[in-house]
Amino acid sequence: MKVKIHTLFEYLLETTESDPEAFVGFSLSKSPVLGDYLDDLDPNLSLDWNGRSFRGLPELRAHVLRQAGLEQTCDINDVLITAGAAEANYLALRQLLEPGDEIVIEKPGWPQAEVMAKAQGAVIKTGFRRETSGWDLDLEELRSLVTPKTKLIFLTNPNNPTGRLLTPDELAEIVDIARSVNAWLIVDEVYAGLEWSAPRPPSIAGLYERGITTGSVSKALGLQGLRTGWMICQDKNLIMDAVILRENSSEIMNILGEVIAEIALRPERYKTALEDARTAGQANLKELNTFIESQPLLSWTPPEAGLIGLARLGNNLDGGFVAKRLLEPPYKTFLLPGSAYDQPSHIRMGVGGGAEANLALGLSRLSAFLNAQN
Repeated sequence: MKVKIHTLFEYLLETTESDPEAFVGFSLSKSPVLGDYLDDLDPNLSLDWNGRSFRGLPELRAHVLRQAGLEQTCDINDVLITAGAAEANYLALRQLLEPGDEIVIEKPGWPQAEVMAKAQGAVIKTGFRRETSGWDLDLEELRSLVTPKTKLIFLTNPNNPTGRLLTPDELAEIVDIARSVNAWLIVDEVYAGLEWSAPRPPSIAGLYERGITTGSVSKALGLQGLRTGWMICQDKNLIMDAVILRENSSEIMNILGEVIAEIALRPERYKTALEDARTAGQANLKELNTFIESQPLLSWTPPEAGLIGLARLGNNLDGGFVAKRLLEPPYKTFLLPGSAYDQPSHIRMGVGGGAEANLALGLSRLSAFLNAQN
């Protein structure tokens, strides 16, 4: 079946040329520039593929295991380097789901799994994260949704877009639920490393033989344009199936993405970059918390991790109306409507982007807009 556009991407397409002056929805850390890597790049680097492995540069795959804490449970052949976490998710979803298979997803959550499942004729079951419980995932509800027909469970941790973290105990219970019916379990970890209130939870690929961890350098490191991510799974056949599917689409990774990502994930460099991202994110999150507390028409559960969260609007305001009106003069400020995640009474607010996001300016303009709605 044809892949249909999702509300989130549709909104981004509509607003790409709006030229906002401020962002209150930036979802990734401040992006480095190419010059930051020139000293570590070989000017004689061939721009052919890496010539060493269709799974990705071995040293890059070793870094991926290290940052995920999986060195003791997985080996580098359990890692496939992909064009971002989006391609990793796509490869797994496309190879695993057949028409009529059941997939369990979360809402709010990253919409890619639902889009792909619909296109492949799968039966979608939804576990809801409820704002009244701090966006917790109801594990009893999750267990009730799983049946012998369940082929796959798709989750995010930290949750995208609420920033709610699954704890180690919750992950262990989710593994038990998946294992009870031999289901695959994908956990997208694009915001891993940016935890504000607890240590980084364990990656699912190390907890379950059918667990699939996906991630990328896009969010925490701000390297979205590299289009470099990964899939980690102990099942050798699953990784090979993904290699085969990619051979019929993008075929190989781009060499510059692989090489720069390898540099970025070198232990000392990664540690410094992550500390910088955490410091900036925490400062912006504090500013955003203070702002929301001061606004009668806004409330939220602050994210436990990651750079984004969902804020509820008062006065029956619609998030789509707010987001589109804010893009117009005199506000010229970008944020995402909650309708992108089936939460129309919310807006997505973010604390990434560095100084270029002009967060303080965006908040002042959002405040002016909200004051006019009272």
